Amino acid sequence: MSLNSNGSPAAFQASKAKGKFRFVILTVLSVGIAINYIDRAAMSVAMPFMSQELHFSPTDSGLLLSAFFWSYVLFQLPGGWLVDKLGPRITFAVSSLGWGLATAACGLASSIAALVGFRFVLGAVEAPSYPASSSTVTRWFPRQERSFAAATFNNGSKIGGTLAIPIISFLIALVGWRMTFVISGVVAVVWALAWYLWYRDPRDHKTVTREEVEFIEANQDPQTGDPMSVRQLLGQRAVQAMMAGFFCINFVSYFFFTWFPTYLVETFHLSLMKFGLLGMLPGLAAIVGGWCGGLLSDSLVRRGYSLSVARKIPLVGGMLGSATIGLAAFSPTVGLALAALCFANFAATFASAALWALPSDVAPNRANVATIGGIQNMAANLAGIISPILIGVIMQYTHSFVIPLEIAGVIGVVGALIYAFWLPRVQPMGTESAAALEGNLRREV
Repeated sequence: MSLNSNGSPAAFQASKAKGKFRFVILTVLSVGIAINYIDRAAMSVAMPFMSQELHFSPTDSGLLLSAFFWSYVLFQLPGGWLVDKLGPRITFAVSSLGWGLATAACGLASSIAALVGFRFVLGAVEAPSYPASSSTVTRWFPRQERSFAAATFNNGSKIGGTLAIPIISFLIALVGWRMTFVISGVVAVVWALAWYLWYRDPRDHKTVTREEVEFIEANQDPQTGDPMSVRQLLGQRAVQAMMAGFFCINFVSYFFFTWFPTYLVETFHLSLMKFGLLGMLPGLAAIVGGWCGGLLSDSLVRRGYSLSVARKIPLVGGMLGSATIGLAAFSPTVGLALAALCFANFAATFASAALWALPSDVAPNRANVATIGGIQNMAANLAGIISPILIGVIMQYTHSFVIPLEIAGVIGVVGALIYAFWLPRVQPMGTESAAALEGNLRREV
């Protein structure tokens, strides 16, 4: 049997699956996202040292940190479209190869113009990575496990961002910031080759059992309609709410990948080693938050709650919790500031667990999953463009993080309102209109 129309279990097929190879796929996928974020966050960690050598102003630093997001946003739509056309095997491998080379090239730059150019390329080639991850989870996981799977690959970003602080700090101390970029890039190139040689879809992979494939396929989403064009998708209320809500989540989350190292070092005057230890705490909290949100959402689905309830509880609750980032602005000690930031990062990732399950939940056809993921990620990463520059400009005039942190807190509340009231019932798009049309025809007869 399949799931009923409201997303609750009508008796999941083969409830005891034979085989767990899909979790091996998920682990390798999550490692790829972690490498992605180590490379992406390397510049944030290295920024204080790069600024000393190349004499960046706060505005220069904000421009450099945001350059990645300009191309990352522009290439989300084509990236998602390519994943739907070519599949995650090819697109993720090419993406990883490209971002590895672009990261390594940053170590060769000697001017802000060159660094901005390399970061622009980095954003463009990284764009397909999250749509490819969403597509992989859709292919390999049944609906009742999908939020946890989405939380796990999304946690790869938190793991990567968290590990980037001690790893990049250690490498900078050992070999300097330039060679650090080279080493980070080489790791991504190696992963790209491994993914291309090893990954296959369930029916094509030699290692997975037939019973596990049958379990996955028996509990997949029903194909409720024909694929929609990008223009049609953009006109859907569900997609619009997903775009706006994800923007709010990223506005909070990307503080930790851009200005957080500078905030902690400059506000509390931490040494490199102390920063390397304390700076990991918000990332660790985020990792726990992601898995908690995913487990809760999947548990609600298995217990018979609708997808709307199962997805909106972590989305709304997580966004409200993320608003505590604003409390860090008035924390007199590093301990209190980290407590507020840890809870905010926990809550934002708690929400993200359900967020990356939404493309599969609302897609009218599997051929739209990665495209929808690209669309919401495109809007979300506008926050990556706006936030670093905005913080840099405010910092240059106020020499304080108070206003930026308060703005982030307000945006967290706005995100909760969007998911609570703008996001409609979570179901494949077109379901309601088709049901209404069928009811009208019956009345006419």
